Amino acid sequence: MSKKSVVYFWDPDVGNFHYGVGHPMKPHRLSVTHSLVLHYELYKKMKIYRPYRASLHDMCRFHSEDYIDFLLKVTPNNIQAFNKNLSHFNVGDDCPVFEGLFDFCSMYTGASLEGAARLNSQCCDIAINWSGGLHHAKKFEASGFCYVNDIVIAILELLKFHPRVLYIDIDIHHGDGVQEAFYLTDRVMTVSFHKYGNYFFPGTGDMYEIGAESGRYYSVNVPLKEGIDDNSYFQTFKPVIQAVMEFYQPTCIVLQCGADSLAGDRLGCFALSTKGHGECVKFVKELNVPLLVLGGGGYTVRNVSRCWTYETSLLVEENISSEIPYNEYFEYFAPDFTLHPNINTKQDNANSKQGVILKFVPNAILKYLEFSEGLTNIKSPSLKPTLPLHHLGLYLNILKTICTKNVGSSFVPTAFG
Repeated sequence: MSKKSVVYFWDPDVGNFHYGVGHPMKPHRLSVTHSLVLHYELYKKMKIYRPYRASLHDMCRFHSEDYIDFLLKVTPNNIQAFNKNLSHFNVGDDCPVFEGLFDFCSMYTGASLEGAARLNSQCCDIAINWSGGLHHAKKFEASGFCYVNDIVIAILELLKFHPRVLYIDIDIHHGDGVQEAFYLTDRVMTVSFHKYGNYFFPGTGDMYEIGAESGRYYSVNVPLKEGIDDNSYFQTFKPVIQAVMEFYQPTCIVLQCGADSLAGDRLGCFALSTKGHGECVKFVKELNVPLLVLGGGGYTVRNVSRCWTYETSLLVEENISSEIPYNEYFEYFAPDFTLHPNINTKQDNANSKQGVILKFVPNAILKYLEFSEGLTNIKSPSLKPTLPLHHLGLYLNILKTICTKNVGSSFVPTAFG
């Protein structure tokens, strides 16, 4: 099989923005990642483009005009004049106003949008934008360090050409903004693997959030608990994605690679290694479907850059040394200076201990997809149900009973009272 054609987007200014002192989101991680990509000479294996910058019109393909106009006009110097708008648009501590805010949004959104356009025109098989993947932003407001939802905008572009787009999210946080945007349509199927429970942000992502109206059965959520390791994660990821692929047969995939699911993340609580995280990326790549690869969360800069550099090497099919080459950020990787540091965590894998995720959750989702396949003729343009819908409702009530018995009330969805 011939190697995939890969394009990679990089704006030299995107890593220079600063959310503010003490804020966990650091665009500087993008500069560190790009430096490693260059020093590993991965640029020789792909085409690198300085991306298009998204316009107001581009952003308003999803977001409201008044919200985008606010992002364009507000600055740290004139913020007092916009006091009444701050809470309305959820701008404040998590999503602060910083110098160059709109330009930052324009850069990362434009790169995702251009990646989608190049996939549509069949100029490449894989498009990479590590600055994108800001999956929490909503139509009318910012959320979770995210202002403009570049993922939704890129998917809308893909839908011009592709009848079915699959969105996969391996960030530790639920991909709520993307799920919400496409909750009512069957044109996009969203699959999110994330930490759920104990008030973990954003608080959504229960496995019973399955979509509504035309989008019913097209949202899949895999709720996980803290401490999940490589083996546990991939044993969950692989069968679910295989079943989704068989069920949905997407013509394009968007993969959000949030690196806050790595061990040692400042805000995370999983125990994945760079190799374990990368195994999911490799698996999706080998599905041989046009692929848009995006970044996302990740709040320990050295680990984010290790992860996304390694995953770039997987996407271009280039073996690289674990020994990090000398570069301007070399001291960040002390004391081991390795791409794959040992995972030292005292955190237990709550998933294995409770016997929930490895056994119950994947099987429940696989059964759910089997039922859904009977209810939906995926090859029909109208995607109309072919069997009585109460069959799936009955099955979901069975799942509720199993969850209540084996897991506890934290897994029982409010939708079922």
